[in-house]
Amino acid sequence: MNPTYPSAGNLPQNKKKDNKTSIIILLAIALIGSWIYFIYSKNQSNNVITEKDAQYAVLDSTKNSVQKEYDSAMVRLNELTQTNTELDSLVKNRNTELDAIKNRFRILVNKQNASAADLAEARKLVGELNSRIDDYVNEIQRLQGENQQLTIDKSNLSSQNKTLSSNLSSTETAKKQAESQVDVGSTLNVSFFTIGAIHEKSSGKEKSTASSKRADKLRIAFNLDPNRIATSGIKYLYVVAKDPLDKIIKEEALASGIIDTREEGKIDYTTKIEVDYKQNQSQNVSFDLRQSEKYMKGNYTIMVYQNGFKIGQGIAVLK
Repeated sequence: MNPTYPSAGNLPQNKKKDNKTSIIILLAIALIGSWIYFIYSKNQSNNVITEKDAQYAVLDSTKNSVQKEYDSAMVRLNELTQTNTELDSLVKNRNTELDAIKNRFRILVNKQNASAADLAEARKLVGELNSRIDDYVNEIQRLQGENQQLTIDKSNLSSQNKTLSSNLSSTETAKKQAESQVDVGSTLNVSFFTIGAIHEKSSGKEKSTASSKRADKLRIAFNLDPNRIATSGIKYLYVVAKDPLDKIIKEEALASGIIDTREEGKIDYTTKIEVDYKQNQSQNVSFDLRQSEKYMKGNYTIMVYQNGFKIGQGIAVLK
């Protein structure tokens, strides 16, 4: 006799309910899992976006720094070639090498989304360019030594002296242009400009404040950026401070006066800061500015000039 198995329609009612409950539980678990995955994926995406934004900011800052190094190198190269005829001919003979470096640099820096590797290669190219320029400096020294020898033997080299005189005359204009470029290129640059009002307690302690009634002085701070052209030595920074009424702040303890700027003509300044600058190094400058009258509400504007140019500006708002 064959055994008899219950058909699907003959399954017990409890069995059907158990199957239905199991399916509902599985669907609920799947739904919860999908939501957990969605939330996790969204958080991961937000983290990636935040990290990318930070990377782009770093790359942009690096790109500006590399570009400035390149510009300084080009000013040096122009100065050397325009003030020495023989060296100018030497550089022109090597234009292919220099053009390859400059073209490759432009390609890397002008990329819309230049990567860290691109900027690293660009910085390496600037290093190569500066190395070539250093070779040219050595070449100038060698040529200067030869010129000295020519001066000693001028009685036997009169024809060569005439040629040198002619070269000197023809390069005089170029020399003046190069000197002008160097003068402008040696102007310092200011970054991270900050101004804060300070309240002095009777105990001598200081505390930052935004209140005009409590302000006793303004503290100005900024960085002088590295400059490959500016020579080491004393540099004078002229500070122009204006109150909310656009009047120049005067203080008896400060040596105020008039400076001749290249773009604004003669202007009054509040004080002069003396800085012992080190070539191609970043330096922090900080000083206090105290006016004899009470501070008023509004915007106090501080501007810094050097070499006839405005190199930095900041605003402090007192309430």
